[in-house]
Amino acid sequence: MSGFRISPALWDKIHHFASFPQTGVSLQQMVRFGQNPSQGTLLKASQFLLEELPVRLAHRAKELDELPHNLSSMPSIQKVKNWYAQSFEELINFPPVALPPDIIAALHQPDATLPESTPNPSVDEHRYSANGGANGNGGVRHGRLRIPIEKRYYARTTNTEWPPEVHDYNKRFTRTLDAIKRRHDPTVTTVAQGVLEWKQRARTQRIGLDVQAWLDRFYMSRIGIRFLIGQHVALNTLGAHPDYVGIICTRSNVHDIVHEAIENARFVCEEHYAMFKGPPVQLICPRDLHFAYVPGHLSHICFELLKNSLRAVVERFGPAHEDALPPIRVVVVEGKEDITIKISDEGGGIARSAIPLIWTYMYTTMEGQHIEQDFTASDFNAPMAGFGYGLPLSRLYARYFGGDLRLISMDGFGTDVYIHLNRLSSSREPLP
Repeated sequence: MSGFRISPALWDKIHHFASFPQTGVSLQQMVRFGQNPSQGTLLKASQFLLEELPVRLAHRAKELDELPHNLSSMPSIQKVKNWYAQSFEELINFPPVALPPDIIAALHQPDATLPESTPNPSVDEHRYSANGGANGNGGVRHGRLRIPIEKRYYARTTNTEWPPEVHDYNKRFTRTLDAIKRRHDPTVTTVAQGVLEWKQRARTQRIGLDVQAWLDRFYMSRIGIRFLIGQHVALNTLGAHPDYVGIICTRSNVHDIVHEAIENARFVCEEHYAMFKGPPVQLICPRDLHFAYVPGHLSHICFELLKNSLRAVVERFGPAHEDALPPIRVVVVEGKEDITIKISDEGGGIARSAIPLIWTYMYTTMEGQHIEQDFTASDFNAPMAGFGYGLPLSRLYARYFGGDLRLISMDGFGTDVYIHLNRLSSSREPLP
């Protein structure tokens, strides 16, 4: 990997693909597409990803090469840029499948369109865009037109006998995607290391708003790329399950997911502070509340926020008072559009002047934090406090499928955090 170099010809292709807009998808569309997929449907999905992923990777590789303040020259940033370029090259050079005319015709049979996707009401249309422009289902940007997703990612492919070439193609493409996903596992921590390298070289403790905005765009894009890859790999490798379509659970049980996150966060808290019993957590949630979501995303968000609340309570009152610690309350309510989770603690709150800082990357209240050289956790790390990525990354995960994360603090008392989740699963990705 370390020997990979981006040739001038490859850069030309990256710039060409980066001139196309990206295509956002919604959970609803992914669920509709992935129910009982045939080999033909999976082939159609492979062809969509062979179009879409190089565009997304090209946008990020180009931006990694054009970062402000000489950030692009940092060794860790260059390493990540090479990962993106190598994955881009593997996809555009992936050998096509030769199909007989009748199979090609079957793949292009019209079908009912996918459910319409909508933008996230909590996010400005261009919030995660470097230079504005259309990024929805199709659309025009830089004068280039893309075909709407329902024409490219969905086809009625029933009652067709799919030849062995289709099975083989799907297997090979899935293996390639899985290898790409593994290559990019350490991206979050490697980029964080690159920002640290830049801070040390620039002799500064502050990260400018332009770099913060780039990190938001970059990590939001990464969530989308990993979701599309993870969903495709799961559809091709996992057996049928009545409640799952790929990695999407159509009946995610909110109570069970939040309860598990509470248990995991309390365990980490007790280990970190050498406590016999961490602060109590009260969960008020209907046991039969279900909706379509990716359980891993919701679990990560709740786990990160609960860690923050537990740490705030323990550090305010002291681990020696474990029998007298005030409880953290988690309340879950279902509305018409949203499912909202409120996490309330009495950990002393946050000063009003510090509220904007909590959404910035590399901001942490823990002393002496640094990134271990061999630390390769994907997005969320188990320690009680990491390197200042927990809150901003959690907000990106919430916003990715139409939700949001909001924080209200009462300085001197405690903090309320609201997780809003799009119950209808109709919001498309807010693509950068």
